[in-house]
Amino acid sequence: MSSLLFPLAPLLPWAYALALVPVALLASPCRFWLPARVAGYLGVFLVLAAWLQAVLVDQPHDRLGLAMAGLISLLALVIIEYSQRYLEGEPGQRRYVLALLATLAAVATVVTTDDLFLLVGAWILSSLCLHQLLTFYRDRPQAVVAAHKKFLASRLADVSLLLATLLLVRATGDSQLAAILDAVNARLQASGSLGWELQGAALLLALAVILKSAQLPVHGWLIQVMEAPTPVSALLHAGVVNLGGFLLLRFAPLFSAAVPAQSLLVLVGGVTAVLAALVMMTRISIKVRLAWSTCAQMGLMLLECGLGLYELALVHLLAHSLYKAHAFLAAGETVAHARHQALLPRMPAPELGGLLRALALAALALLLLKGLWAWALPAHELPWVALTILAIGLAPWCLGRGQLASGALTFGLLLGAYLVWHQAAGWLLDQHLAAAPLPLTVLAMALLLGLYLLQAVLLAQPRGALAQRLYPLAFAGFHLDEHFTRLTFRLWPARAPQPLIAPLGDRP
Repeated sequence: MSSLLFPLAPLLPWAYALALVPVALLASPCRFWLPARVAGYLGVFLVLAAWLQAVLVDQPHDRLGLAMAGLISLLALVIIEYSQRYLEGEPGQRRYVLALLATLAAVATVVTTDDLFLLVGAWILSSLCLHQLLTFYRDRPQAVVAAHKKFLASRLADVSLLLATLLLVRATGDSQLAAILDAVNARLQASGSLGWELQGAALLLALAVILKSAQLPVHGWLIQVMEAPTPVSALLHAGVVNLGGFLLLRFAPLFSAAVPAQSLLVLVGGVTAVLAALVMMTRISIKVRLAWSTCAQMGLMLLECGLGLYELALVHLLAHSLYKAHAFLAAGETVAHARHQALLPRMPAPELGGLLRALALAALALLLLKGLWAWALPAHELPWVALTILAIGLAPWCLGRGQLASGALTFGLLLGAYLVWHQAAGWLLDQHLAAAPLPLTVLAMALLLGLYLLQAVLLAQPRGALAQRLYPLAFAGFHLDEHFTRLTFRLWPARAPQPLIAPLGDRP
């Protein structure tokens, strides 16, 4: 049977790329959407067949790449089906389908290729194609301005990526990802250090991920691209932005030995997570809240990678992608959901003591879990830092609408689900890497614990002195985007869109 099988995962990009030809040739929307839908179903079939091949054939295979390919193929199918209904009757549908398929092909190439040059080229191409989707409504000035800011930030990231690629190839003598990581491991075993070239490459890769992942202070474009069609927002927040996390997971052996890169990820990611979470508390618009949530979640994901918690980061990446895709595509049901919630009895505002007790109960439960885990599964490590992050994140669930029993049950179910996914992520990554230095861990824990305590005070005392002073700053996004916007227009002003209807004085 093995002689009849061939690598199927690298064919995923071709499923989307080959559909570009009939879409470009067919004229009617009811016809050129059909190749896109076929490509969506074909992508899911190829990934399922690739997993079946990996199970049946006892050969080394890229589990991380297969997991990401499965996520992308599922998102692609859902977004293509949703887009056809969403854009029915809209002009410019062919342009949309071509840009969507090209973006999907580029993203699929990033997660399935084993060549560094091809990976970097595909990531750059995905950004350029996504730019066409973000400016689908070219007559909307805000859409053009936001896409322009993203274009500049992405080009800075591309320069960092290219420089990092040159350093990696120079230091290892190869452009294949497996060969590069083998060379990194060999150098660590021989000398215990990476050398300036690999350290510089790791730092440049971290900088590129920060720029691509909309971290502060270059985050403004992610918040302001709400003028794009809703399925484009789902593709951006659930797929394209998460490529930064994938790159960190792909080069985990390199980052785990590069303390400067780890420090940059923890500092920028931690500060972004804290500030974005505070800003999100002041927003009313559902899509804007989701955008700030993505900014915060990406910051937390970068912090996790900087701390060496790659299993937690992979679970976070997959869960965040699926959640954001559902949240954006279901945004049209927000009014009905709000009306349903209005019929329910109002929940009393949480008390500060209750939030602190919830944190203490969560920490106690996780300490007991740590002991049970070490006794039952001593060969599988469960880092205490990951447990601390879980305690902070899951603590509010202990409240359970004011009922301790339901809160404890919800907390237990969520914790059990994470443990299952932690084991699955460990199997997908199949690596044992050193933890981050203790000062970075202390800094990260201080940031997250400080955020929890600050949010607890704000929720318990929404009209207190702290809330009154902090609200104007948080509502303004702490004014961080304004500086980058001024610099953007000073370096390269955006061209204003041409109006569809000429002014009266300009009409013939």
